[in-house]
Amino acid sequence: MTIEFQVEGMSCQHCVAAVTNAIREHDGAAQVHVDLASGRVAVESAQPVDTLKAAIDEAGYTVTGVTSGLSR
Repeated sequence: MTIEFQVEGMSCQHCVAAVTNAIREHDGAAQVHVDLASGRVAVESAQPVDTLKAAIDEAGYTVTGVTSGLSR
């Protein structure tokens, strides 16, 4: 399942790496696609939405919206 997060506070490639690594700590097989311009992070993972959201929050970024169940 693909989950899309709207995330505030990302501004550079370091942010992309931090968010990607935080998610992959919970699911090493997750596919993570970050669009800095829109602040969107699309994640293909079997992990619960709350787990992924918490990982992003713990990395220091603010999730302001979530859309789940999208197919890519």
